Amino acid sequence: MKLNNKLNKAKKYKQEQEKLRNSALSKGVNLIAPETIFLFKDTKFGKNVIVEPYVVIGQSVKIGSNVVIKSFSHIEDTLIENNVVVGPYARLRPGTILKSGAKIGNFVETKKSKIGKNSKVNHLSYIGDAIVGQNSNIGAGTITCNYDGVNKHKTNIADNVFIGSNTSLIAPIKIDKNSIVGAGSVITRNVKRNTLALTRTKQQEIKNYKKKK
Repeated sequence: MKLNNKLNKAKKYKQEQEKLRNSALSKGVNLIAPETIFLFKDTKFGKNVIVEPYVVIGQSVKIGSNVVIKSFSHIEDTLIENNVVVGPYARLRPGTILKSGAKIGNFVETKKSKIGKNSKVNHLSYIGDAIVGQNSNIGAGTITCNYDGVNKHKTNIADNVFIGSNTSLIAPIKIDKNSIVGAGSVITRNVKRNTLALTRTKQQEIKNYKKKK
């Protein structure tokens, strides 16, 4: 009896997905390999949208026009404006807003964050409880350290900011306009506009070093 119920549910789910896919296709959404793409009943698409294989779109997702969702991306409770590229292997969690021209690259996770116009988070980063302004670039391996074990804290990255690779931003924190954060930094204090902030120890080299046996 339990097996029959599971089979019936699976059959119903498959039929619902086929209906949702056909509806999207009829509206001009380009679903590549549609049998591998999963939609939700409230998913909304603009014009000229491309969804590559193995994409999962959950509840409360709205996608604008001229958007590309690349393979193996997972999206839920997210607003995506026009001319945005997402993925591959991106995870957009609830509360994500991607403004026009933004780019979210491979192995990037966002949560309760707004990425401003033409800003980029291209590689291997976690952006949570954050606001990123316009024309900013978030380097590979950047983490907004938003949780202290008890409370969540905000990160505010202003316009035209460059965050170097492998950077940790310890929230609550603000990176002001036109600033640069050097790669490999751990930033614990607010960064003023038009400045370079970096935290690095001096590199040491031991000449003719031999491994201990």
